[in-house]
Amino acid sequence: MLKDVIREIIPLTPNDCFTIFSREKDELNFPLHNHDEMEINLVINVKGAKRIVADHINEIKDRELILVGLNLAIADLLIFALAKKIKEVAIQFYRDLVDEPFLKKNQLSHIRNMFENSKRRALFSHETYCGFNNIGNFNRAFKTKKACTL
Repeated sequence: MLKDVIREIIPLTPNDCFTIFSREKDELNFPLHNHDEMEINLVINVKGAKRIVADHINEIKDRELILVGLNLAIADLLIFALAKKIKEVAIQFYRDLVDEPFLKKNQLSHIRNMFENSKRRALFSHETYCGFNNIGNFNRAFKTKKACTL
């Protein structure tokens, strides 16, 4: 299966902190792929779709928010047509955006653990993202597609 993984090149330069994609789709059909960067991914209106992350496959209830670590193979598969538009926000960033000495501070232990868990896949609870009724709620803090250019 790993030989069929597509290597995605993320449009980040060394001077960028992150990039954001916010899109609406009629289908969810991202092929099995991986990349060197970390990704926070939110999908809405995808009930019944299946997501593959590394060796784990799960069916999505309606929406899902995950943190995917470096080089994990991931794919989104829609098994049937949906009545609603699919909404997706992906935030991709370099792992060294936050350096190790900073992550070792006591107050950042939860974020450090989240990054550690993302090596397998970090799935956020429904309570974490239930307020994201639309992409605007999630997207508001990010004013541009590429932010924090140094």
